[in-house]
Amino acid sequence: MHNSVGIVSPINIRFNEPLKLTSGQFLKYYELTVETYGILNEKRNNGVLICHALNGSHHVAGISSADLDDIGWWDNMVGPGKPVDTNKFFVIGINNLGSCFGSTGPASINPDTNLPWGADFPMLAIEDWVNAQARVADYFGIKCFAAVMGGSLGGMQALSWAINCTDRVLNCIVIASTPRLSAQNIAFNEVSRRAIISDPDFHGGNYYAKNTKPSRGLSVARMIAHITYLSDNDMARKFGRTQCKPSENGSYRYDYNIEFEVESYLRYQGEKFSRYFDANTYLLITRALDYFDPSRSTNGDLRLALLPAKANFLVLSFSTDWRFPPARSREIVKALLKNGNSISYVELDAPYGHDAFLLNDSRYHAIIRGYYNRIAQELNLN
Repeated sequence: MHNSVGIVSPINIRFNEPLKLTSGQFLKYYELTVETYGILNEKRNNGVLICHALNGSHHVAGISSADLDDIGWWDNMVGPGKPVDTNKFFVIGINNLGSCFGSTGPASINPDTNLPWGADFPMLAIEDWVNAQARVADYFGIKCFAAVMGGSLGGMQALSWAINCTDRVLNCIVIASTPRLSAQNIAFNEVSRRAIISDPDFHGGNYYAKNTKPSRGLSVARMIAHITYLSDNDMARKFGRTQCKPSENGSYRYDYNIEFEVESYLRYQGEKFSRYFDANTYLLITRALDYFDPSRSTNGDLRLALLPAKANFLVLSFSTDWRFPPARSREIVKALLKNGNSISYVELDAPYGHDAFLLNDSRYHAIIRGYYNRIAQELNLN
């Protein structure tokens, strides 16, 4: 419990005003699951929005009241005295629309059919999440966030906030992210989706009615993704070519069961993920990733796409992140510099690959801590 926000419980906020989506479709009403940490001050200017990545949720920090073994996915970053200090800031975590951790998504009931949405749940874009999150800010009476922050997919949301809600974010913190996916990234997402869709238990996305789930496909999808989250050096350090149960003379078994420790690790991660995540949510979120490209409306010119942004920026990348490599972060930085934005950029030499943004690294945490200390000083939050 030291330096922890302690035991936390989420709230569900229902929005009855229809939400128009980027696709042109509407959600008549929806619910978002939210957790908050710290106290919103009288000026309501100390709010920080934390945007989650693909398999993240509203449970950013602390210990879940529903499961005391469930620690927030960014608990090392958010809490009393931590880099995002809840003694100074009021931190909000929101489970995105379409997710499977409480907010309205494919497993929710479609009001038109009284059955789970399933494959009929509307396609989503990152801009839709931002618009829904803005309504949460309204719910708390927050006109402008002190900071919007996220890593990976969360960083894309933070970037979208700066572009589309220009007067509602003072600081935009983009970590291990990208302004748009490369063809290689889209390819990885497509292979993962095909693994799910090809599972006989997928049933066109309406597997809820069959009382089953495409666990095998979802497990493979997670295994594929997990490989991209780790660097080659990190995988070599953790697993190398170590066999799980080597024979006395070191020979192989010559079969297709688990032979190497890296295989055991990937299968464990995939099977664990398939037990708690929803396949339709995985499809939705990976497609939202594919679609994100602020420069699509400016003929590929990222500088023009970022021109509306007024926020101060901190952009941070990791040297061994080959999923969203530093070159992608530098694209954002170059565009912001051309536009005259206040921008700080750090590229950390870290061996852990894309997952580095979730881990404890004293240099990384010191950078985030220093940036938030500056925000607190400027807003007189100390």
